[in-house]
Amino acid sequence: MRINARRVGVTGAHGPLLRPTSLAITPGEPLLVAGDPGDGHTAFALVVSGRMRPSTGEVDVPARELRARVALVDSPDVTAPEPALSLAAVVGEELAVNRRPSGRKAVHDWLAAQHADHWAAARFENVPAAVRCALLLELAAERPGVDTLVLDSPDRHHPDPAAWWALARERATPERSVVVLCTTASAALLGVPAARLGADNSPQTQSENEL
Repeated sequence: MRINARRVGVTGAHGPLLRPTSLAITPGEPLLVAGDPGDGHTAFALVVSGRMRPSTGEVDVPARELRARVALVDSPDVTAPEPALSLAAVVGEELAVNRRPSGRKAVHDWLAAQHADHWAAARFENVPAAVRCALLLELAAERPGVDTLVLDSPDRHHPDPAAWWALARERATPERSVVVLCTTASAALLGVPAARLGADNSPQTQSENEL
């Protein structure tokens, strides 16, 4: 699914949460979207997943369809699992959301297939960051009807951006879009072209900026 966000902005009770941002999300290569702390990473994630109405601008896919087809992954204070839960409990909840068996055996079998069953009893916050990220992305990718993943601020957990970027790239397919929101510092370390929050990232504008 292609998603076009055109000058979407969000204003909160105390001022702007997200400055107008334009970009296109397409299946294939993962899309890196960078901004400084406070630039509205989660607000943008909520808008492009149909869970928040923008104060300005528009998304060209109806919100109802976005909610059905876009999975918001590990978004702070939104979809991020409770850190004190066991990994098994987190996986069980996600399997239930995916309308799959979510009992003890189903959770064990799923974790074993991901080579992570030895972490089942560990508190989620104590599971290595790369393992947590990989499992959450896989669970989101398995959700019925979902063809777009939005990973929100994985660099808050990971000391090495290359780890979560590799995981995101692995899950981008010709049929699936993957968007990763991160800080400008993380994007600079990766050395990967990134769209910017609060900017017009449309292809025409980018071409003009390169002239």
